[in-house]
Amino acid sequence: MSSYIVRRLIMMIPVVILISIIVFFIIQLPPGDFISGYAAKMTTSGEVMDEAALKLLRESYGLDQAWYVQYGKWIWGMISKGDFGYSLNYNRPVSSIIGQYMSLTLVVSIISMLFTYAVSIPIGIFSAVRQYSIADYIFTAFGFIGMATPNFLMAIILMYLSYVYVGDPMLGLFSPEFIDAAWTYAKFVDFFKHMIIPVIVIGLGSTAELIRVMRAQMLDEMDKPYMLTARSKGLSERRIIMKYPVRAAINPIVSTLGWSLTAVFTGSTITAIVLNLPLQGPVMYRALLSQDMYLAGTWLLFMAVCIVLGTLISDILLVWLDPRIRMRKGM
Repeated sequence: MSSYIVRRLIMMIPVVILISIIVFFIIQLPPGDFISGYAAKMTTSGEVMDEAALKLLRESYGLDQAWYVQYGKWIWGMISKGDFGYSLNYNRPVSSIIGQYMSLTLVVSIISMLFTYAVSIPIGIFSAVRQYSIADYIFTAFGFIGMATPNFLMAIILMYLSYVYVGDPMLGLFSPEFIDAAWTYAKFVDFFKHMIIPVIVIGLGSTAELIRVMRAQMLDEMDKPYMLTARSKGLSERRIIMKYPVRAAINPIVSTLGWSLTAVFTGSTITAIVLNLPLQGPVMYRALLSQDMYLAGTWLLFMAVCIVLGTLISDILLVWLDPRIRMRKGM
């Protein structure tokens, strides 16, 4: 197992480097740059910048250089000094912007993902075991509604219901009196109260989809001959289900961990804009619109690393869960 993990970690290095090159190149594809966008905004406000001033700004920020030269400086600064570049839009180092928003983004994303798996797996098992029961029909309907409802629409509906029944639409992650306050027990409670709507909205689509996947996989496994063999040995139905079909059916769920990490991050962008959440998604959206390449590139690179790490974690869990995979890999 350890040699397998080491091999996978070594393979990650060229993959991440290749992804970083592609990401930086794609960011540079749209015509113009941050300075041209800035000049256009100045023009709409009635101020005009001459070409000499624009050229001087591009030279000072290194935007007059070829994209691969800019990439080389960016990646070398990241490796040698931990410097992710300078955000032209925020006029601050990228690391300070990511540090400001990343902690809350990670908390919301991790809680949303835990909610997704904690809800979808038990419901999928229950729906398969109680196939065609009233509860199964209810959960099936919930699954289809959850997959069909856009995140932003669900956010608006839940905000409206919260305002009608609680008197507070639960915008943001904190009440106004706690935004700049130090962390206390009251602020902690207020934070988790405001987390209810974002977690439900962000996790709903993935939860509904995984319920359907888990139910289908369980039904497929429960019809196999080894279930009859286990029952003939006198084992309890609960033990049979948890020991055999669940372990086999959970494989597709575990294998989705890689894209689930980034799906939660990207899925939170629209929700964060609608709910006015201080998360990284809206920051990345503004960076892409303004062609703030170092901020957008760093965030996209982080998401790519999440996919690679999530895939690695998925593979390790699959090897641990399924002895057939261990045998194929010679472990």
